[in-house]
Parts: sequence; C-alpha cells; structure tokens
Amino acid sequence: MRLLCLISLIEYLPKTIFEAHLKTEATSQRKTDHIDLAFRSQVTENDQRFYYEPLLSSHPNEWEPSIPFLKKHLKAPLWVSSMTGGSEKAGLINERLARMCGNLGLGMGLGSCRIILEDNTFLKDFQLRKHLGDEVPFFANLGIAQVEELLSRKKISLILDLIDKTETDGLIVHVNPLQEWLQPEGDKIRIAPLQTIISLLDKIDLPVIVKEVGQGMGPESLEELLKLPLAAIDFGAFGGTNFSRLEMLRNENKDQNVFESLAFVGHTADQMVEYCNVLIDSNPAYINKEFIISGGVRDFLDGYYLSQKLKATSIYAHASLFLKYAEKGQDELMEFAEAQIRGYRLASRFLKVV
Repeated sequence: MRLLCLISLIEYLPKTIFEAHLKTEATSQRKTDHIDLAFRSQVTENDQRFYYEPLLSSHPNEWEPSIPFLKKHLKAPLWVSSMTGGSEKAGLINERLARMCGNLGLGMGLGSCRIILEDNTFLKDFQLRKHLGDEVPFFANLGIAQVEELLSRKKISLILDLIDKTETDGLIVHVNPLQEWLQPEGDKIRIAPLQTIISLLDKIDLPVIVKEVGQGMGPESLEELLKLPLAAIDFGAFGGTNFSRLEMLRNENKDQNVFESLAFVGHTADQMVEYCNVLIDSNPAYINKEFIISGGVRDFLDGYYLSQKLKATSIYAHASLFLKYAEKGQDELMEFAEAQIRGYRLASRFLKVV
C-alpha cells in the first residue's frame, strides 16, 4: 500500500510542478505586460452617465434569466433592427442575422416586405423562422405609404397573407415621410400617418410596432402612439443610419439639394427617452408600454444606459453595426454579438445610471 502511494505521489509531483511553473510564467508575463502597457493605458476622461459600484455584485453568470418581451422571451435585451431583403446579398445577410438571433435568443425585425406583398420571387429571403426558432419575437415590416395604399384598395388581406407566409408574430409599420419625400421614386403620403395606423388597428387583430427610420419622433407623436394599443414603439432615432440623408446621396436630381438641411432634423434616443419619461409621469398607465430603443446606439453601454433610464420595459437595437459584421461572415457576426451581450451583462452588475 505504501509503495502504491509512493508511486502515485511520484506520478503526481511532475504534473503539479509543471502546472505551477506554467502559472508562474503566466504571472510573470502578465506583470511584464502591465509595465509595458502602463503608459498607453492611462485615461483622463470618465463616462459620467454612470456610478461605478464595484462592491455590490459578482460577475455575471453564464446563464441569465430570460427577458419577457412582445409576449415571447429573449435571452438578452437586444433586437436586430429592420434592414433589407430582395437580392442575393440581402438574402445571405438576413440568414446570417436570423441564425445569430436563434442561437443567442434575440428578437428580429425584417426589412421592408413590400417586394413580397404580391410577388413571391424573393420570399425565401424573408422566411427566416426556421433559423430563429419559435421562442423569440420576429416581425414583418411595411412602410406607412404601403399600409395607406392597401387600406385604400381594401387589400388588407395582403397584410394577413404576409404575416402567414413569413411566419412572423406581427407587423412593424415604419413611418418615414421625410425619406419618401427625398427619395427619387418615393411614395406620396396623402393621409396623416396617425390616421392610417388607427385605421389599420381597427381592421387587423395583430401585434403592431410603429417606428421611424432615422429621424426619431417628437413628444406629440410619441404621446399619440402611447394612446394606441400597439405592441411596442421603436424609436428609429436620429444619430444612426439616416435614410433621408441616404436618399439624397443616391439622388441625381440636383434640385433636391435644397432639402439637404432636413436630413439634420430629428430627435436622438436620449431625447426620446426624456420625452417618454415625461409622458409616463403624466400618465402612469404608459409604464406598461414596451419600447425598442434604436438609432445611434453605438454599443452595449449606450444600450444599457438608455434602457435603464427609460421608465418602462425596453430593449435596445442595432442595425448598421450588425450589418457590418454580417457582411464579413457568420463567425464574425456571432463573436461581435456575444461580446456585446457579455458587455451588457457586466454593465448591469456594476454600473448604476446617474
């Protein structure tokens, strides 16, 4: 018995010594790195949006509780904002985004589905439920001009067909009067969008989200939307991709330059949070509304700050940031999204909004 114990000890010691040596080497390298990088690591400005409270929590766990949103569940408070469809490149990007959302438990809104309302040529670009799974919210998307037209033609059934064939949970209506005006082939909006949305809600029994596309919305528009039985309000705030500006960049009609200043009119996500909080304070029933904070949200810290500041249930969204990595590849997209989620969870443990 003593001999066996001695043999076991002899076998164990070299491994233990080797591991200890590796640990010592790693520590030594870390200390060397600290010396080499000390001057490069100095900072002079702090992010004054937060109190940093290092004593009050542990590091986040690998598994965090799910987040109820739009009557489904998310694994992180992050939404992939509506982008595109209807081309070979767009189809591949949509598939990568959907796979990411399915793997990470994120919600997703489709880009404009106008192209498949009455023609199924590009339908496969929008049939992404098989990649997402059934647990997360997934919404179709139409512009306010198309909704207005369908109502006038008494073709509201096409919206119901759209929801069926895309296997989505409801409809996002994007309200974009400036973009349509500046777009060379833009549609004329003949009825106030609010009236079109009210008419739509009267005629369909589906969850509806309303959003802008890069200018945001002022307090009067937000108040009118808060009065309606919407599934959520998506900011589409000023500060990210600005589709009014985008249309001017692709417009060859020089006369349109007279409207260039309109691209710089709008409301940031920070401003819209303030508007919503004032409205919630004036009517506590609004605290039960749900919001998607999008437009100019640069990273997880912006998302955490804005969603914590808003006095109602909210998640935050990226569009162009996800698009950038989706164009590179599935692995790059997943790595970026996972890093953002880890960052958000870390912030939620140690940062308090001022």
